[in-house]
Amino acid sequence: MNNDIVGKLYLIPTTLGSFETNERVLPSYNTQIIHGLDVFIVEQLRTARRFLSSLRHPTKIDDLTFKELNKHSITSEIDSYLDCTYFGTSVGLLSEAGTPCVADPGAVIVKLAQERGIQVIPLVGPNSIILALMASGFNGQNFAFHGYLPVDKHQLGKKLKELEIAANKANQTQIFIETPYRNNQVLASILNSCSKNTLLCIATDLTLPSESIQTMPISMWKKIKPDFHKKPTVFLIYK
Repeated sequence: MNNDIVGKLYLIPTTLGSFETNERVLPSYNTQIIHGLDVFIVEQLRTARRFLSSLRHPTKIDDLTFKELNKHSITSEIDSYLDCTYFGTSVGLLSEAGTPCVADPGAVIVKLAQERGIQVIPLVGPNSIILALMASGFNGQNFAFHGYLPVDKHQLGKKLKELEIAANKANQTQIFIETPYRNNQVLASILNSCSKNTLLCIATDLTLPSESIQTMPISMWKKIKPDFHKKPTVFLIYK
């Protein structure tokens, strides 16, 4: 395979909320790359179309090619998503929010590209997990991201205690996220499961005008009873 004529796979970050933040969080170079692509692998078609429209893609949106990658995707179809690169056509992998492949299903496409010798190019953009870590005041040299924690109340409490122990023993920041409509339930479990001196950072609506990043001991969080319902949120625990 001649890599000089093979298309590339671009990993394209999107905003963490309103597309009105495009200019604030996305380099102009990203827009240049996006304007040169006509094939996109996306998690949700509607969101992807709106994002590309907000960047004024020069090609009519209906004339672009979209391949969906989510829990409904068929494995045999996914294997063909990068076939066009053999004919010199580059592909953009779009995240639903933030950067692809981090708390995002895109890794399967990147793995396929690496196996086939297709050049993978990650573009710069917002990542809620890294932004929250940066602003937390916690250990940025040693941290672990756990994705979504168990939904079952008993299992969730058990997992939170495990994270608290790991934070203490390994001097390691523990990071996790939750579906926005369950934020308040998870917060209640954190407050019930963790010791009063454990530090908790809650970062919500990152990069948006309503952004809030607060770090306090559990004992202080218990006093203010905040409401994070339906707000994109990152939780961080540290001792």
